[in-house]
Amino acid sequence: MKKVSNKIRLKWKVFGYLLGFSTLLLVILWLFQTIFLNDIYRVTRMWEIEKAVTVVRKNIDKPELDDILLNLYQEKEIYIKRTDEFTPPQRMMFMNATSRHMDTLTKEYTFELENGKILSLTFYAIITPINATVSTLQFELLIITFLMVGLSIGLAVILARKISNPIENINESAKNLAKGNYETNFSGEGFLEISELSDTLNYTAFELSKVEKLRRELIAHISHDLRTPLSLIYSYAEMMHDFPNEVTEEQTQVIMDETSRLSSLVNDVLDISRFESGEPILNMSRFNLTLCLRNATKRVRELVNRDGFKIDFISNDDVWIIGDELKVTQAFYNLLINAINYTGEDKLVLIKQRVIDDVVRIEVIDTGEGIEDEYLPLIWERYYKVDKNHQRPVTGTGLGLFIVKKIIDSHNGKYGVDSVVGEGSTFWFELNLIDIK
Repeated sequence: MKKVSNKIRLKWKVFGYLLGFSTLLLVILWLFQTIFLNDIYRVTRMWEIEKAVTVVRKNIDKPELDDILLNLYQEKEIYIKRTDEFTPPQRMMFMNATSRHMDTLTKEYTFELENGKILSLTFYAIITPINATVSTLQFELLIITFLMVGLSIGLAVILARKISNPIENINESAKNLAKGNYETNFSGEGFLEISELSDTLNYTAFELSKVEKLRRELIAHISHDLRTPLSLIYSYAEMMHDFPNEVTEEQTQVIMDETSRLSSLVNDVLDISRFESGEPILNMSRFNLTLCLRNATKRVRELVNRDGFKIDFISNDDVWIIGDELKVTQAFYNLLINAINYTGEDKLVLIKQRVIDDVVRIEVIDTGEGIEDEYLPLIWERYYKVDKNHQRPVTGTGLGLFIVKKIIDSHNGKYGVDSVVGEGSTFWFELNLIDIK
């Protein structure tokens, strides 16, 4: 049973949040401008009295004290009145004019003069009646509230649409992508994050379409590769069944070769599946790489010798590495089979082993048609083939370069290809060596 929570559309959530925020601001504004206004005003006047006391304390013995007191009276409406006999009457005469009917805040302070006497002063801060002010503010706030509510609703609707519409469009496009429509285009505007999400999804759709295309090609190629050996095996088996006394070694050899080809194809497909599902477990050991590759070359040479292929292995010294011997041999074998399948009419394949600093470089060179530069970065991808007109290889399955890439990566090595159109290609890989003997 599907959950029914979180069914509110994004634009309505955004609308609600923005409207709620605006309402909260208006409530706070009403509280501070009406209910709390009088208290805030009194607190402010008390702060002004404290500041006035500080000023008077600093200038209590100075001749300009009268001017300072007058200035406080004129600017801050703070009246100061003597409360003892030590203050000269002429200093505070203007203070006696304090309104008797005006609401005031009163604070009394004592000051010590230089002659040792104590001066006592009372500070009066007039509290202006603010009832009329509050009424005025309430009327103004009422107008502001209506305006703010209207503007908030309009702004909330605009922002909600601006945020939600691109996401809704992306969601619809994502549903089409999930149905297998890899031509779907994602467009997002207005915000950087939405634009980046659209770009990411467009890239994802492109990669998925490419994988789907390569998958279909792989199925077509494998079907082609399976059909031929199966047909040959069936034909020869049928002939052997119909004419059991005429069975020859050539017939049984064909069945064995085609069965071996099928096994090789199945193994390569399983290897690809294993690599894609996660890194395989490597059985690391110290072994003679030169001897290992020389033996692999010998086995392949015997296999294709009858077809006129010539394979040469060139090396100066034996090198030792730490790695998975079976996996490294498989990577080399795949490159060698690839070279045999695509070499030129001279059917020549050259293998070179070179030591460069602390790495050993293995090069497999063919004399075929070469590969154009635009295809070089793509040939290592899953299922990719430069030649779209698939032909059955002389040997192998044609799925080996992706396996080579994964094996060399798992050994922290490097791989690549150098190719000249019309002259041939050189596939290579490099591994860290530990010794030369």
